[in-house]
Amino acid sequence: MHRPQDPDFEARVRRSFGKQSVMETIGARMTEVAPGATTIALAVAPHICQQHGFVHAGIVSTIADSACGYAALSLMPAGAGVLTAEFKINLLAPAAGDRLEARGRVVRAGRMLTVAQAEVEAIDGERRKTVAVMTATLVTLEGREGIAD
Repeated sequence: MHRPQDPDFEARVRRSFGKQSVMETIGARMTEVAPGATTIALAVAPHICQQHGFVHAGIVSTIADSACGYAALSLMPAGAGVLTAEFKINLLAPAAGDRLEARGRVVRAGRMLTVAQAEVEAIDGERRKTVAVMTATLVTLEGREGIAD
């Protein structure tokens, strides 16, 4: 179980997520925030799909990256920001269904670097299928909560 350094971590994570205009552009929503874990949901729509009708890999990567980043941010000190230093994604199956969910979780939180993982599931009615797995390294940016702060 992870312990957040900032008692107001959830509000800070949600505030930061709200500043990402790309999430608004693609229609993503943050549905869950817990210490070291977040979930981002995305309704499948034509404007985020590639030529075969599947959600584009870049969009899948985008929500997985943000799920990892915000899981990491939830454990960082107040006033800190987060930046992705590296990620690797395995695309396991076409992302098709009614919606996608990216669930990020911290594997190890360090003072400067945090390692997190995300699984992206495609949901079609009651059926869930894992379509991608990401491992990411996130950097703690002291005193850089966000450029709009």
